[in-house]
Parts: sequence; C-alpha cells; structure tokens
Amino acid sequence: MLSDELKQQIQQAYSTFLEKKGLKPRYGQRLMIAEIAKGLAAVPQDADGKRNGEGHVVVVEAGTGTGKTLAYLLGVMPVAKAMGKKVVLATATVALQDQVVNKDIPEILRNSGCSFSYALAKGRGRYLCLSKLDRLMTPGQDVGSTLALWEDFQQYAVDKHEAELYRAMDQAVESRAWDGDRDSWADSVDDLTWRRVTNDHRGCTGRSCGFYDDCPFYMARNDIYRADLIVANHDLVLADLAMGGGMVLPAPEDTIYIFDEGHHLPDKALNHFACSSQVRSTLSWLQDLVKMLDSLVESSDAQGMAAGVVGVVRDVNDSLNENLNLLLATLTPLAEQTDQVESEQGRLVYRFANGAVPDALREQASLLLTPSRELVKQLQLVVDWLQEGMEGKRSDITKPDAEAWMPLMSTQLARAEALMTVWMRYELSDEENRAPVARWLNFSQSAQGLDVELSACPVLASDVLARYLWSRVFAAVVTSATLTALGNFERFRFRSGVPASSHYSVVPSPFDYQSCGRIRVPDLACDPTQGAKHTEQLVAYIERIWQNQLGTLVLFSSRRQMDEVFEQLPDPVQAAVLAQGHQGKAEMVRRHREAVDAGHHSVLFGLASFAEGVDLPGEYCSCVVIARLPFSVPEDPVDATLAEWIQKRGGNPFMQISVPDAAIRLKQAVGRLLRTETDRGEIVIFDRRIIDKRYGKLLLQSLPPFPLIRE
Repeated sequence: MLSDELKQQIQQAYSTFLEKKGLKPRYGQRLMIAEIAKGLAAVPQDADGKRNGEGHVVVVEAGTGTGKTLAYLLGVMPVAKAMGKKVVLATATVALQDQVVNKDIPEILRNSGCSFSYALAKGRGRYLCLSKLDRLMTPGQDVGSTLALWEDFQQYAVDKHEAELYRAMDQAVESRAWDGDRDSWADSVDDLTWRRVTNDHRGCTGRSCGFYDDCPFYMARNDIYRADLIVANHDLVLADLAMGGGMVLPAPEDTIYIFDEGHHLPDKALNHFACSSQVRSTLSWLQDLVKMLDSLVESSDAQGMAAGVVGVVRDVNDSLNENLNLLLATLTPLAEQTDQVESEQGRLVYRFANGAVPDALREQASLLLTPSRELVKQLQLVVDWLQEGMEGKRSDITKPDAEAWMPLMSTQLARAEALMTVWMRYELSDEENRAPVARWLNFSQSAQGLDVELSACPVLASDVLARYLWSRVFAAVVTSATLTALGNFERFRFRSGVPASSHYSVVPSPFDYQSCGRIRVPDLACDPTQGAKHTEQLVAYIERIWQNQLGTLVLFSSRRQMDEVFEQLPDPVQAAVLAQGHQGKAEMVRRHREAVDAGHHSVLFGLASFAEGVDLPGEYCSCVVIARLPFSVPEDPVDATLAEWIQKRGGNPFMQISVPDAAIRLKQAVGRLLRTETDRGEIVIFDRRIIDKRYGKLLLQSLPPFPLIRE
C-alpha cells in the first residue's frame, strides 16, 4: 500500500515541476501517476523484498498529449527507491530513447526536486571493439595471419577511405575525445564498415581480452550498474532475458520495468524467437568453415585437439551436404505450387497450412538435426579450447592467437546453433492445444540457381513473454497511446500474455477533440477493393485539397497505390509532394518542415512507418488523409497461420485479429493530427467502409471523439 510519506513526496514533485515550468495540471497525467504508484506499492513481497504473488503489472493507455514520460517517472522512481529496486525504462525506438535521455530526464531532475541517477544502456553492437580495431590497424602482427582470415572468411577488404576512418577512430579513442559509441561519432558510419569493428556477446572475450580495461562497452556497463534508472530499448531487454537475465541489465527479479510504446512489445518478442536458414548459403558456409578450421590447425600447435575436431567436422559436413542437397531437390518443386505471391524482396512464399509440415520434410529435418547437433558440439569444443588459451591454460595455442580466433569461432558456433534451431522447429510437431509455429519457405534466385529459405516463427508472443518476462520481473509498467482496440485490452492481453491479474486503466488525453478537429469521409471515397476507381478518385481529391493548408500527410497501406497516385497527379502537385522511397524518412520530414516554414504547400506521402512516431505539430500537419483502412497484408505467413488456428478453434479471425489490428493502426494514424493542445485540423478517411460496414462503425468508435462529417 502507498504510504502517506510516498504520496506526499510524489505530489510535491509533481507540483514543483508544474510550478517551475509554468504549466497547469493535467487530469490524465495526475491519474496516470496515481495508478502507477498505487499498483507498484501493492506488489506482494516477502521479508527479503522478493515478489511472492501476482498483480505486479500495471498497464496504462495514455492518450496523446498526456505527458507519459513525466507521469511514469514520477509514479515509479520514488516507489522504486523506497523498495530498493532498479528501474529499466525500455523504449521501442531510438528516437524516443534519445529524447528521454537527453531531454525528458534532465528536465524532470531540474524541475521536480526528485533525485535519481540514470544511464543509457545499449547492446555491444553499438560500441567499438578495440580488439577488432587493433587487428585491422596492425595487419602484420603475428597472430595467425589475422588479416588474411578477415579477408578470406569475412569476405571483405578495407579500402583507403575505411582505413582512414579506422585510424581516426583509433586516435579519437586513444585521446579520450570519443567514447567508442557509434551514436556519438560525428559522422554516419556505413553498416558494413561498422560491423568490422564491433562485436556481440558471442565474439566478445570479456575479461580475457587485452583491451578489457579500456573497452567502451564495459566502461558504459559500469555506469549501468551504478544507476538507479537504466534507459534501454525493447530489443536489449528481450535479448538480456533470452540469455537468462542479468547478463547486461540488472536481474529481472530485482527490477521494475517500464515499457514505453508497449504495443510494440509482442512483435519485438516474436522477432527474437523467429529463425530461418537458406540452403545454398548454408552449403557455402559449411565449405568455408572447414577451410577456417584447417587454417586454425596450421596457425597453432593444436595438431591433436583441433585436427580431431576438423576430422569430425568434415564427416559432419559430408552428411549435412548430402541431406541439404536432397532437401533442396525436395523443396524446389514447391516453388511452382505457390500462389505466386511476391514479397517486396522479390521472393516467392510457400506457407505450410496450420504450420504443419509434411512427414517427409519432418524426416529430412530430423536427418539434418543429428549432424547439426554434432557440429555445435565440436565448435563448442573449439571455443572452450580458445577460452582456455586466452586464460593461459593451454600450451598448444598462444594467448594472442586465441584472442584472434575467438570472435571468428564464436560467430561460427552461433550460426551452427541457429541452424540447429531451424531443424528442431521443422522436426517437432506443435502441441495440440497451444498456438502453433508458423512455417514457410521463401524462394529466390541466386547465382547458383533457385535457393530456398526455411523460416519458422511462433504466431503469438504470449507464451514467450509469460515465461521470460512476466513470471520473473519484480514489477512492470506498460504504457502507450494505443494499447486498447475496440474499447478493451483483449488484443494486447491475447498477444502479450500479460497476466490477467494486472492493473488496467485508460487515462484521457487533454485535447478537446470536439473543437480541435473532425473526421471527414468524402463523397468521392469508394470501397478500396475497386482498385483503379479508388486510386483515380483519391488523385482527384488530393488535387482538390492540397492547397487548403500548408502541411498535409497522406498515409497509404500499399506502396503500389502510393506510386500510382503520385504518377497520376499533375506536375504542379507532384512538385509539392515528398514520397517515401525517394528520400530517407528524416530527410523527408526536414524538407517538409523547411517548405512549410517558407510558406509553401507541402504534402508527405508515407506508408506505415509514417503513421507512428512522426511529430508534425501545428501547420506542419493540419490534414491527415488515410487512403484506406489499414488492414494487414493477408499473405503474411505468421498472421495467416494465426488466423487458421483461431478458425480451427471456432473463432472468427477477421473480427478477432484483422479488425482489432486495424483499429490500433488507425488510431496511430489519426494520432498524427493533434500533437499539441493548440493544434487544429482534419482527418480524411478515404474509405467508405468506415461508415458502410458494421466493423467500420466499431473502428470509428475506437477513435478519439472527433465530430464526424459525411459528404
């Protein structure tokens, strides 16, 4: 229960903040602070401060303009400090993470009277690896011809420009002018260029590395351990939990998590537990792996152990090669049995109905699983041997050689484990009463001919999150402007597995929707299933209204329709349009703002990424045109398998999945209009189904209470 002392502390912090900032209290913000603080204070715990019951998750939908960051930090931090718990704040996007660290938290600390320390947590991949940089900078060092290894097995060589960049990085780190964080380097760095000088947990040798004391990642990690509040992202939290928890972030049992943009959490979790493997690239990798192991034997005195491993791996590879070629021959005919649905990557997709693969394919997966397990076992022996070499416990390999080889071999082990996971997913049958795993094939052309990629992914994140997150954490707060669909939390509960005992609440936005805007359904709008007619009428409507305001945002569900509309617009309108795909998102927004500031009309054409996270207040966006209701693409393998499972259980996939998902996306799109309390504007839904269909009325009811205008 929330003590009077804590209540007073929180209320005083909020009042002080408002007074110093010259702001008025917001009802929704006050309510959110109270709901969070009360929910966390009620978490049951034993005498040692360990949670010993349920009701430890607080789920809050907070409308646009509520001021969520202030609300959850004032609601969480005093309670967490009183309980002696660490707090991990996870955002879904880098943009929000940067805003929280560089703007929101410093502002709260300056103006509220609250006192807490904080640090930014990122994965190893955002930091420079001094060991890798050293090997690139000194190719002549006698560590098993490292540079040759890099060129042969990583299949890239450093050009003159990159060599200069690496020298500059080396000098900047040496002089303490740069902390090794990719995001703080003055210029952008190409992904491939950066990958050469960064690492992951597999390739990192930790305390055994000669550069450990100066390592940018571990120096940043020390700040994390000392901080009361750690700002991370969803991916880092999920990766830490998947590794057992407490590997990078504090132990989940002693942590209160805050998930901002929490509606992304289920999809983020699914991405972490998806797996795939391309057959031809696997065959090529297996050949390179044997060459790499041969080089390892030649560069060390490990004729016994390493040579024995190479011999076993050769036998394993013979089995894998034989079965992979057989698999390729078996699966290739399925390319002709697809519906010829081509993805944006130009691949044909063949999905197994209900996620169930034929017995013959399951048997082939079983034949591949046995040698894959043996491959993992042998590579683990190599990695263990290298670890002992780095610790000075081996006489058959030097410490420098072991350090040079460890990142390479750890990466090979990780790939072998990923390969094994694919065969496990294809060999096993799904449990009868549980949500299935979606399984599908992607066919694409390669230099060697038709290639096939086997993919698998759970259709729901609920089991995964329940196991790795909700069951372990001391407490959690989940918040977003879009957690409810069709007026309830059922969609989020279904997809996230958040405990039924959680505390749920919706706090209102401070916006006066009745007077600040309206939703318009034009008479020109028709059912989008009439493709050509709908596009033609949308073109006519945009041509008619684009000069009614300075800033307009048009959101499309289809890239094809976006391109068709753009091509059919007259030249004067085209000149005012910035269409996604022609420039990067940030550059489009910059040019749009620049045009509006100069008093020119500007129109943004965007897809799903523009329906969320784009902040265009005032005249930058006073009209949002939604081309069609944002139903998901029906051929997505995961969604299609989930729909089959629901139908098999007697449910209605359209009403249980498609409509709630569309409601969330529509709410996000509508949220682009009003960004501040002084904004005014109009939402145009160019889709008659919103008023003609029964589900359309449900979608309308789930939106903010704008007045509806039918033409």
